[in-house]
Parts: sequence; C-alpha cells; structure tokens
Amino acid sequence: MESEIPIETKKRKSKTPQKAKESLLKQKSPAEFFAENKNIAGFDNPGKCLYTTVRELVENSLDSAESISELPVIEITIEEIIKSKFNSMIGLVDRERIDEALYDDYETAKAREKRLAKEARAQELQAKNAALGKKVKEHAVSKGAKGRGEASFYRVTCKDNGRGMPHDDIPNMFGRVLSGTKYGLKQTRGKFGLGAKMALIWSKMSTGLPIDISSSMRGQNYISFCRLDIDIHRNIPHIHLHEKRGNKDKWHGAEIQVVIEGNWTTYRSKILHYMRQMAVITPYAQFLFKFASDTPDKNVTIKFARRTDVMPPVPVETKHHPSSVDILLIKRLIAETSKQNLLQFLQHEFVNIGKPLAERLIGEMGPEFSPKMAVKSLTDQQIVRIHQLFCQAKFDDPSGDCLSPAGEYNLRLGIIKELHPDMVATYSGSAQVFEGHPFIVEAGVSVGGKAVKQGLNIFRFGNRIPLLFEQGGDVVTRTALKRISWNNYKINQTQDKIGVFVSIVSTKVPFKGTGKEYIGDDISEIASAVKSAIQQCCIQLKSKIVKKMQAREQQERKRNLSKYIPDATNAVYDVLKEMAKPHASKKKCYEEGDADILRKVSDHSITKETLHEKLTQHVEKVDYEMALEYATQTGVREEPREDIYLQSLDGKGKFFDFHSPIFVFRLFL
Repeated sequence: MESEIPIETKKRKSKTPQKAKESLLKQKSPAEFFAENKNIAGFDNPGKCLYTTVRELVENSLDSAESISELPVIEITIEEIIKSKFNSMIGLVDRERIDEALYDDYETAKAREKRLAKEARAQELQAKNAALGKKVKEHAVSKGAKGRGEASFYRVTCKDNGRGMPHDDIPNMFGRVLSGTKYGLKQTRGKFGLGAKMALIWSKMSTGLPIDISSSMRGQNYISFCRLDIDIHRNIPHIHLHEKRGNKDKWHGAEIQVVIEGNWTTYRSKILHYMRQMAVITPYAQFLFKFASDTPDKNVTIKFARRTDVMPPVPVETKHHPSSVDILLIKRLIAETSKQNLLQFLQHEFVNIGKPLAERLIGEMGPEFSPKMAVKSLTDQQIVRIHQLFCQAKFDDPSGDCLSPAGEYNLRLGIIKELHPDMVATYSGSAQVFEGHPFIVEAGVSVGGKAVKQGLNIFRFGNRIPLLFEQGGDVVTRTALKRISWNNYKINQTQDKIGVFVSIVSTKVPFKGTGKEYIGDDISEIASAVKSAIQQCCIQLKSKIVKKMQAREQQERKRNLSKYIPDATNAVYDVLKEMAKPHASKKKCYEEGDADILRKVSDHSITKETLHEKLTQHVEKVDYEMALEYATQTGVREEPREDIYLQSLDGKGKFFDFHSPIFVFRLFL
C-alpha cells in the first residue's frame, strides 16, 4: 500500500492542467522605436538634437513654399530658457540644495585645496613670464568640480509662407510617426519622413511639453491652432487643444513652436554653417535667423537676403524602373494597382515599358503567363519569375525629368552671394542612372572669397540640403582630395582659397551610415559623375586664371620696358645731338630721311620729350601685340567676359523664363 501511494499521487499530478505560459513576444510602436533609437534620426546628444530640430523645420518650410511655387520667406528663432524660467513654465518650484554631497558637482575639501594650489602655481608662472617680457596667455579660471552641468532648454520657432495644412490633418501629421505626405518615389529633402515628429518625440522625452502648431491655407479666413504631444506607446496624437482662430491678415503657411533640451554653445557654428549653406543652395529664399538670450552678448540676428526669384521646378513623383524593384515592392504594386490584367499592369506601373516591350516580356516569362491574365491572381512563384526577368532584361534608362536640381544659375548666384569669390565656375551634368534611379550632379568651384580658409573647402549637398557631418568618407571629399590634379588647372591646392560645391539630386540618394550624413564612395557611377563635374569647373577656371596670369605678365613687361625709357631717351638724344653738329655732318653724308631727323634735332623740333613720348607709344604697341599673340596661342579670347547680374522686376504679369547656365532671360507678356 505504501508503495502505491506515491504512484497514485504522481498520476494525479500529471492529470492536473498546467497554467498556460504568457507569451514572451512584445511589440513596439514606430514612435517607441525611434524614441529608443533617436540617434538614427540625428538626435544623438542635446547639441545635435537642437541642430537637427532646426534642420527639419527649415526643410519642411522650404518644401511647403516650393510646392505652391511661392518664393520662401522663413523665420527661425531659438530662444534660450534658463532653468528657473523653465521650471516656472511647468509649474515646478525651485528648491535649495540640502545635501550638497549628493550632487555630481560637489567638491571635497581636498579637491578644492588641490585646485587652488594649481591655480596659484599657474598665476606665479604667468607673473614670471610677464616679467621676462614673454607673451602671456590668459589663465583659464577653473570651474571647480567637474560635473554634468545643468540642462539648457530652448524654444525653437519656425514660421513660413508655404502651403499650410488642412485643419483635420494636423494631429496625424505631427502626432503619428511614419505618416506623411512625402512618401512615394520622388526627390525629397527628408531622409526618413519623420520631419518635425522626431522633434516632438525629443520634446516629450526632454521637457514633457507639447508642440504648438499654427497653420492656414491660401484663401482660408481662419488659422488652425493645435497643441499636442504624442502617445509614444500607441503612436497616436494626444491633443490638448485644437481650434480655429481669426485670420485678418490673410496669412498662409505654418508656424511651429517646440521647447526642447539642447546645447547652443557646442553646436552654434554647425547651425550657422547650415543656414549659410542653405542660403547658397537656395538663393531664391529669404531666411531670418535669430538667437535670443537673457545675456545680450550671446544674441545673434542674421538675415540671408534673396538674390533671385528664379525657382527650380517642383520635383515630380515618378513610377518605378523595372531594374530598381524587389519582390516585396512588386507585390505591393500588384495589391495597389487598379489595372486588371498583366499587360496593363506592366505598361502603367513601370517606366520605360511600352506595349510592345510588355508583350515581349510576357512571352519570355513562360507558357503560364498571358497578357490577359488577371494580375491579382499571380502566385508567389510567378512574381519571383517576373522579378528575375526584370533583373536580367535590358531596359532604357529612366529620364531625369522628374528631378529638380538647383540649376547652374542658382548655384552660381548662391556662391557669389555668400562667399564673394574672385572667380567661380559651375557645371550641371546630364541625368545618369544607378540601380534604376536617375541622378544629376551639379558642381561649382570658386577661388578666393571671404570667410574661406586656405586649401580645399568642401560643401556637400544631397537633394538640396547641406551635409555637414562625416565628411571624410564622402564621395565628394575623396574625389576632391585624391582624384583631381589641381596643379594641372593652375590652382594651388594648399595656398589658394578653394571652394568645392557639389550637389547630388536623385529619387534615391545612397546615403551611408545610420545618420545618413554622407554619400558613399563605392558607387562608381556617382564617383565618376562627381569627378567629371569638378573637372569641367576646373577647365573653366583654368582659362580665367591664365587670362589673369597674362594680364599680370603684361603689366610686368610694361613695367620693365618703361623703367628704361628715360635712360634710353637721354642716350639716343645725346647721340642725335652730337651727329647734328656741323663738323660731324661734313665728315659723313646721311640719307635724306636721316638728314631730316638731324635737321629737326638742330631746330629743336625733336626734343627729349618727343623721344620719350614716341618710346612710350612703341612700348604700348609692342606689349599689346605680344599679349595678343600669347592669348591666341593659349586659346584665351582677347576681350574679357564679365558676369552681369540684373535685379529682378517686381512685375506680377505673365512671363516666360529662358534658362542659361550664366543668365536667365525673362520675357514679360
């Protein structure tokens, strides 16, 4: 009996139903993912967060204004908020420290004694150097114990004159990650499609404050005002206030205001460089940048004035090229298409596939395919077959008509406006292709100018936005440093002030790295196009440099010849005077012409002044003939060509623009 009890118990235990284990799988919303991996979107640290917020807001404003062909007017303001002011904004009362040793910046008595001794030694050394007459550096005042320091907060406001946003769409446009108007195959300034949403996420993480949006569209008699933040875990907007307000001034555009933690001190130069380079690539825009602080010395106000009213065309959404699609994309296109059969699907969902080519492709796919078969009935195996054929077949390259480069005219104007170089050359290449995506490379090279350092100064742009980080690995940097023989173009790479500007636009810019801050050097098509564009600029500059060298040499020759005119005049006149004496003329008979000269010397019709004048005229003539011969041999035109820029008219009438690399001719009707 005793031996059976455990067996009975064991059986009962085995029959008892076990409690189901909870699933270990967890899900994250898109907002939660980007909040935890904010460095992907360029929000690495407080300083970079401030820079990226400014960048996102400015680029959104430019896109908005350009979409309605409105010349952009953008005001960006950064207002510094000290900790006490921030605490009062959120209703938090400042408290004095009770336990000093609890804080990171606490300095022990021993550390303080050591610091003071170090300061005393430094001051003593400074006094000795001053007594010996040596140059004395100002001793930096020690700040005590090293700590993390207090956080700095900033209110960033961006106002534009763009399209504005529909009243009902504002909450989802700002409070739902991965929802927006820029998705689709076309050239866009954005890198992830996050826009101001990431600034809102950072605001919620660092300050907990909502974002304020004011917006109005053309013709609306009201302004939409929305105050909201984002539910990170559910990826939905949390609306605090959403209402319509009066619009007496008939303003249209958007004004966005967000309070975030940041660091102006470390990223001041980056933000100002960004604004300056944006003014270079968009000279048709007007920017007003302000930084406001309670400390007047820190205040900054910079206006980047508009130089032209010629805008690039708006980028056009295009269809996919067959060589650029994958299996997943083909499935999505099939699910979204309104076409019924395979023939219509191939014709209308892809570029460069006409009816004859579509029929040939279907015939090559196999007997199970037919032009009239329902495209929705394609199996996974059949879709794979289509993809394989797309990868192997030969298609015409896509055109660059869907792209919107800045244009040589605008690039040249931007460089001249911001850098004031001694000379500049620009070049815009034709559309080329990589992996089925069209791209255009534009370049500008300048020599001289203000605020330009000696050597190479490289300015990079991707889809008309400045790229300021990770310059070393970029295709533009590597090409300019290693693949261009600057000496061949009469340019000194180390001594001259050289500006290299390269802009690449495409439906898919091949950024590298998580931050998408540089374009890799591993795509041969882009590397070759960048090198060719820079070389074309250098060829233009070489002719200008040779022309300046010719003018310099001409002046040097004239100076050397003119230096000997007085001595030559005295010597020749003394000889002629001696020959004109009566006793000299009896010894030798002269020809009629020579005798006439000697007679004029005797009569004082020819004087030293006359000889001086004639010699000067001869030097001028010889110098001009030598310069003309030199110019003919080197291929430089005799007459210099100067660039002239005319101010645009304020007329509101209809007109046509005729574009050239160096000018735009506007015909008013």
